[in-house]
Amino acid sequence: MSIEIKNINKHFGDFQALKNINLHVETGQLVSLLGPSGCGKTTLLRIIAGLEFADNGQVILDGQDMTNRSVQERNIGFMFQHYALFRHMTVFDNVAFGLTVLPRSQRPSKKEIKERVTHLLELVQLPHLANSFPAQLSGGQRQRIALARSLAVRPKLLLLDEPFGALDAKVRKELRQWLRRVHHELGVTSILVTHDQEEALEISDNIVLMNHGRIEQEGSGSYLYHQPQTPFVTEFLGEATAFEGVVEGSRWHFNEFSVALTDDQSGQEVRDGAARAYVRPHQWRLSRPTEHNGFMLHGYLQDVQDLGPFVRLHVIDEDQGQEVDVFLPQQIQQEADYKKGERIALSPESVTVFNR
Repeated sequence: MSIEIKNINKHFGDFQALKNINLHVETGQLVSLLGPSGCGKTTLLRIIAGLEFADNGQVILDGQDMTNRSVQERNIGFMFQHYALFRHMTVFDNVAFGLTVLPRSQRPSKKEIKERVTHLLELVQLPHLANSFPAQLSGGQRQRIALARSLAVRPKLLLLDEPFGALDAKVRKELRQWLRRVHHELGVTSILVTHDQEEALEISDNIVLMNHGRIEQEGSGSYLYHQPQTPFVTEFLGEATAFEGVVEGSRWHFNEFSVALTDDQSGQEVRDGAARAYVRPHQWRLSRPTEHNGFMLHGYLQDVQDLGPFVRLHVIDEDQGQEVDVFLPQQIQQEADYKKGERIALSPESVTVFNR
């Protein structure tokens, strides 16, 4: 199912939750609505579902205007943070429930229901729990069953609202990888609401990053991370340290240091004048300082944290006291052997610049 959102606005009293939202989702895509709490992502999901109605604008599903149609007319499956499984029913009956309550003219035979439920339990890798009850399952298992139940009626669109939010980090990571595999196998158009950047980056075909009821930027995770178009996108998606400087000609200047701007280094077309530059932790070039080495910052290494495949160096700038985090691959750290308390010189290999 393709989705076309056109000029959607939504108020709750005096508060405007959505501001002129336009969005296109192609058939078969898994798209994440990402953003901080209160940005409007769940409201947009509910409008797509037909659980809320917009003040104006259109919701077009597979070329049909469904703006004022009920949720029952939209052929949508739901998966929420709280599983809402029926405690008195077995796993098998929970998955089969949506099929058993279909109108008689649409209801599959008992044989077809059994075949479909069995297939879905195999798909979510839990066929051995068919006769178990929800209370006997782990949180991760319950969420898999909730997904199987939502897929039983063969929806054209699957909506997932913070589905893994109540689970611990290890289980969330396992289920993200699993959901990605299931989605590719079934090919059903899916929209995921999340505030977890790692989750969105790991499983999405496209990310729609929202803030204060607006879409800040949309595209692949790689595109948003490497070519952010606003300071909010830069700061929200991944880590970055900001520095206040000036653009003159085609260079950004910070004290005596300057760096040339290229299309890749600028998040937007920048003008001469005050400009903020962002540097991500992996973009720093480090050295032990000499008297004249042309580096942007000089500071002291306050802490060294071993994070497995890489090391985080926490540096304090000696001039302004600004804190800077640097990620180094283990091999480079082992060769350089930077130690806590040592004086360090830093310069960015690239920057992302926005006018103030």
